[in-house]
Amino acid sequence: LILIGGFVQLLAGFLAFRKYDHLGGAAFLTFSALWSSYGATKVLCAAPLSGHLLDMGAGNTEGFTAGSVTFLVLNAFLIILASSFNVVLLCLTLAMELLTVCFLLFTLENLPLPFEIVVLSILSIICFYGAAASLTNCMFGKDLLVMGPPLLTVQSSRKDREEPLPCVCPKSHLTSGLRTIAELLNTGAVCGVPTDTVYALAASCKHPQAIEKVYRIKDRPQEKPICIFISNLEQLRAAAPPISPLLWEFMENVYPGGIGCIIQKGEWLKKLGVGAGYSRVGTQDSIMIRVPDLAVLVHLIDMTGPLAITSANPSGEVDSTHHDMVIRRLGHKLEGVLCDGESDEVVASTVVNCTRIDESGITIVREGCIPAGKVMQIFEKVKNR
Repeated sequence: LILIGGFVQLLAGFLAFRKYDHLGGAAFLTFSALWSSYGATKVLCAAPLSGHLLDMGAGNTEGFTAGSVTFLVLNAFLIILASSFNVVLLCLTLAMELLTVCFLLFTLENLPLPFEIVVLSILSIICFYGAAASLTNCMFGKDLLVMGPPLLTVQSSRKDREEPLPCVCPKSHLTSGLRTIAELLNTGAVCGVPTDTVYALAASCKHPQAIEKVYRIKDRPQEKPICIFISNLEQLRAAAPPISPLLWEFMENVYPGGIGCIIQKGEWLKKLGVGAGYSRVGTQDSIMIRVPDLAVLVHLIDMTGPLAITSANPSGEVDSTHHDMVIRRLGHKLEGVLCDGESDEVVASTVVNCTRIDESGITIVREGCIPAGKVMQIFEKVKNR
């Protein structure tokens, strides 16, 4: 029984730490040590069959008394902290304080049996209710069994302590959020947006000064080109670029998705809606185009036209996989961030050079979320067909 009780308290402490509940973890680890020490000491000292392995009456109680006083002081701090969480945790720490008193009285050989029985009964009831309430509320997602409000509350709320957001940060699932970011982009702003891979910085291709700003925000070398995103392949067909049947077939198999194709640049980009940003996207001869597989971003592009896109991270650093990362790292330099939670991938897209697809096939420029082997498999299948 002693081992089971101590193990359960120890397990509860580790689970609390796993959930980042540091107070709960510290409390249950302390309770585990107290329960094990109290129970083991009682058994070794009081059990007739144990041969009195620990002789409490031979002047050997000083260490046990000091230990119980230490538990009393430590648990007193836990009581103060628990009062700011809920009534059940507060009652549990109070019951443990009474149990520590029992431990102290036992080391002084002055523990009344009725007092010990009452304390253990109270502790058992609180532990049973607390465990039942935690499991029930967790399973049903509702406070079906009341845990009680905190007795001590901090005067200022968390929202009051938080600093204001550095830019406009609407939610992606709201139509108003999409409209807000679209309006900013259409006026020449730079915004953080989610993609089907990682978060990206977006600028309208109609505003070359916005694309220039992207380079400054990221400290991106000027020789590194910026790609464009369109919402669907039909937009590209309407622009009538000089693309071979093999390349059309290949793009139909990889769009939408995490593969970007580098193709020959030309005046047809202006028909696509690139406009004044023609000279600031891609290189002099080529441009990377991608159709994202993310409904939110597709809707946004339908509202703005083609977007100049690059990953939302300072040049040379890891990609941003959550809108909080974009806000924290670059929010003070942006006009807005479209918040969409965790990204679908942890790395950027795979880039494929298709400029000489008919003569020598394709070349993997950058392997990203789509493995190079899978890209080559798609190409071979298309070419053989």
